[in-house]
Amino acid sequence: MTETDGWVRTWGAAPQAPGAAVAALEPFADATLRQQVRISGGGRRVRVRFTNEYGTAPLTIGAARLAPAGTGHPLTFAGRPTVTVPPGAPILSDPLDLPLPALARLDISLYLPGHVASCTVHGRPVRAGWIAPGNAVLAPTPPADATPLPARALLAAVEVLPDGPATTVVVLGDSITDGFGSSPDADHSWPDRLAERAAQTGRAVHVVNQGISGNRLLNGGHGDAALARFDRDVLATPGLGHVVLAIGLGDLAISYAPRGDDSPLAGFLTMFPGGPVTADDVIAGYRQLTARAREHGVRVCAATLTPYERDDMFSSGGETARTAVNAWIRGSGAFDAVLDFDAVWRDPERPARTRDGFHADDVHGNDAGYRALADSIDLSLFR
Repeated sequence: MTETDGWVRTWGAAPQAPGAAVAALEPFADATLRQQVRISGGGRRVRVRFTNEYGTAPLTIGAARLAPAGTGHPLTFAGRPTVTVPPGAPILSDPLDLPLPALARLDISLYLPGHVASCTVHGRPVRAGWIAPGNAVLAPTPPADATPLPARALLAAVEVLPDGPATTVVVLGDSITDGFGSSPDADHSWPDRLAERAAQTGRAVHVVNQGISGNRLLNGGHGDAALARFDRDVLATPGLGHVVLAIGLGDLAISYAPRGDDSPLAGFLTMFPGGPVTADDVIAGYRQLTARAREHGVRVCAATLTPYERDDMFSSGGETARTAVNAWIRGSGAFDAVLDFDAVWRDPERPARTRDGFHADDVHGNDAGYRALADSIDLSLFR
């Protein structure tokens, strides 16, 4: 193994374009951004992937710092403390020799001296962050003039060099994967809980959450469609061994949702372009992702689509399509494993809806619901 081999991704947030679909940052200049992440698995070296992939102009990083457990370490780029990232591009920091345990929390700071008009984001911050005027990368706590960050900003991934063989599991999904409905700043999405279970058993399994709230398999709207972002968000992942496909419910729910000018959904549905899709279309999309993953030697798991009867988008046609997709996921033999999330969440008396105690709203889980999904997964699948 050379010094450039063996890297694995241990945390991620799928990049999105700023706009109406996400809580975008207003243009700013001469400011520091600080964000906290919790990695999944540990390692002896670490590097950070920043992103200007939806930026419209070059992005200058004037200083960057990584601070675990109250300490601080400057990040460099080709040995220099500053770098300019072209629009449309990501950038990796230089590796930092820093032993990190599984589930370590990291504060990552960026000083941006120039004008940032279009900031690549991830729509759900999950852990609190802040933005403050000037260069505050050394500040131990938020300055008095700091304000909260409404979204992840310019931060795409953390990668580590583990002490031995390890694998990364990437979860490609929508808001249920993203953890919408779970307690804020608590790391209670189901991929977070899966990472905790792996760490507790000593498995060298790193879990990366590439969910985007409102994302769909076949069409864009809230983030690029899963088919469009699959190479970047999944196949380009260092150490990738497994992908979990947990997407498609939004495609069907939106396609079959009640429509009409007087519908309460009329304004909401305008954020989702593209024509209606069928169960067969979603199945074809799954086949595409599976074929592309297997070209890279990646094992593929699929999660069944969870109930949504309480939601305004529910319809009998959508439920028929959801049931058909789930039957295919369970019985087709197309996947290396099936995660039957529908069976975990459905109400035995009303299988089209989520059982009481597991839902935060009409679609999404609460902390208990997400924990139940993660706890239902056989960790031996990820070898």
